[in-house]
Amino acid sequence: MLQNSKQPRIDPVEPPYQPEVATALAALGPPIALFRLFARKPERAHAIHAWGRYYLSRHLSLSLRDRELVIDRTTARCGADYEWSIHLSVYAAKAGLTDAQIASLQTGYGRDPCWDTHDRAVIDAVDALHDHNDLDDAHWDRLVDAVGPDGAIDLLLVCGWYHAISYVARCTRLAPEP
Repeated sequence: MLQNSKQPRIDPVEPPYQPEVATALAALGPPIALFRLFARKPERAHAIHAWGRYYLSRHLSLSLRDRELVIDRTTARCGADYEWSIHLSVYAAKAGLTDAQIASLQTGYGRDPCWDTHDRAVIDAVDALHDHNDLDDAHWDRLVDAVGPDGAIDLLLVCGWYHAISYVARCTRLAPEP
């Protein structure tokens, strides 16, 4: 993973917050640095909240485990330590990830022995999207068999969304949360 030894390039907003910033932050959740960075422009924070709310909801066509496999693998492949560590600390146990699986998500492969066929299809799809920006027919068929057609669409969107989140966290040099 990327080691962020540099100072943040853009400072997140700090309290006391202007009323419109406080409202935007309240919608996003705990005032972590990423959310405070988005809230520098409250309109952006509100738009991100609307987009992200679906991806972290029960309406998503992926299980919590599948969603976390996508997010953790995407952020690991993007070298986004900030987002990787947040998702591990909040969701790894809820998703039932073992230490071996966490290590594999960071530096391993879908073919590692800690994965079953279902998980492997999800991880391999994320890797193919990261490497080729596309899925060949074999990857697509395995993915749809694993998560269904709506799950496949949601996987594509979550993977792309977390590429964007990774870019922001990495390029702005956000320091890890305490």
